[in-house]
Amino acid sequence: MRIHVVSDVHGNAEALERAGDGADVFICLGDLILFIDYADHGQGIFAELFGRENADRLIALRTEKRFDEAREFSRRMWDSLEGGAWPHIERSVRRQYAELFKAMPAPAYLTYGNVDIPAMWGDYLRDGHRVLDGEVAEIGGLRFGFVGGGLRSVYRTPYELDEEEYAAKVAAVGEVDVLCCHIPPAVPELLYDTVARRFERGSEAVLDAIHHTRPRYVLFGHVHQPLAKRMRIGRTECVNVGHFRACGVPYVLEL
Repeated sequence: MRIHVVSDVHGNAEALERAGDGADVFICLGDLILFIDYADHGQGIFAELFGRENADRLIALRTEKRFDEAREFSRRMWDSLEGGAWPHIERSVRRQYAELFKAMPAPAYLTYGNVDIPAMWGDYLRDGHRVLDGEVAEIGGLRFGFVGGGLRSVYRTPYELDEEEYAAKVAAVGEVDVLCCHIPPAVPELLYDTVARRFERGSEAVLDAIHHTRPRYVLFGHVHQPLAKRMRIGRTECVNVGHFRACGVPYVLEL
């Protein structure tokens, strides 16, 4: 069985349309929306609404870890919009979702990333799209568990959860052959982004699951330029399936 897995699509609809070619099964681990593009500051919702110079400023503050200043600057920008921020965000997000779900291969198994807005997905899913979060699906005779979203962070992205809530979803999945998450297990080498030069948040609950239930694979994304793309923990192969917006190529899992 040939399985294609992507994560961190961030608006790359053109490559997404081809990502299922030749696969028996397609899996997407979330982060469909492009809010800010750290590689091209002129792309994404923030630059669309406020221009590249303001995106440059926000990215610089975040990169310098001046998070309080970044939040204050961002708040001023959003407050400047007529009618408040949400109607403008919603229009931009819906436009991206319409394009991305049209391009999404089907059939597909999907879970949410931390920048996704789960309440909107139902408006764009097509036949053959199955969303799982804290749930299990049987694929090719194997148990695949899916855990979406991220943990609370200074970035305050839309689908961030408390550690207890996230751990409850991991526990609900239980013992599986393949665990599919958006965020990595809490292992420093898997969490450090070599370009952003910072540690992202990873899950202690996922790491505990690796030690106690010993899945064959744990697949994830979230960290765009990881220090380590893969690592074996006991019998479990942990794999960052890649920053799909940048590479445009799915990770291929042969089972």
